[in-house]
Amino acid sequence: MLTSREELDAELGEAARAWLDAALAEAADDAARPPTAADDATRSEAAADGAARSGAAADASRTAASPYASPSWELRYAAAGRHCGQRHADSVRSLLLVEARAPLASVTRLYDQGTAAERRAVLLTLHLLDLGDTALPLVEDALRANDTRLVAAAVGPYAADHLAPHAWRHAVLKCLFTEVPVAAVARLADRARGDTELARMLTDFAAERTAAGRPVPEDLRTALALTAPAGHPAPPTAAPAPTEES
Repeated sequence: MLTSREELDAELGEAARAWLDAALAEAADDAARPPTAADDATRSEAAADGAARSGAAADASRTAASPYASPSWELRYAAAGRHCGQRHADSVRSLLLVEARAPLASVTRLYDQGTAAERRAVLLTLHLLDLGDTALPLVEDALRANDTRLVAAAVGPYAADHLAPHAWRHAVLKCLFTEVPVAAVARLADRARGDTELARMLTDFAAERTAAGRPVPEDLRTALALTAPAGHPAPPTAAPAPTEES
């Protein structure tokens, strides 16, 4: 869960608060700077990279295209854990992204070049940025990962708003496969309601686990129950696998 600036000020020490003040001021200055033609080129290349996900080659071309490819607040973003503590790093990084009104180029660069923790903070903040659906490739990349922290962050409000139905259903299944609690899936109840295809996928998954003698996760039953149309009973799952006691 992200922490507000007021809560951070109450928990951080004096040196950390001073560092955060300076970092946010740099981010605000960058947000207030009028965009240049080079920035426009950088944004265009970031959008193309989001579609192609060509990795290092695109990063190099972005850097060459603009002298502002790495504004100072982005360096602060990477250093947030050292100065404010790992417990607060997600919240500090999120505040920086919001204060900078981070464009797609910055968001993509911070994700591509970041550690798992830095990537998680990007994913947790996407819904607070004015990016439309242009950052979906980052969510899709995280959902291909085996890092459950990234998977959990990827199924937040941004995914709820922008993932297409097919991709969203597979995101729910990814949570079940990786044992990420379905409570992490933003707006699960809204999007699952009446979704017969999701119900079929969940039922098939439950049947596969039962046939293999494996227990059906309670989270699967929770998600399946949510697929029932309003006023209708939840579809049944496969019978529970026998336990050792039985």
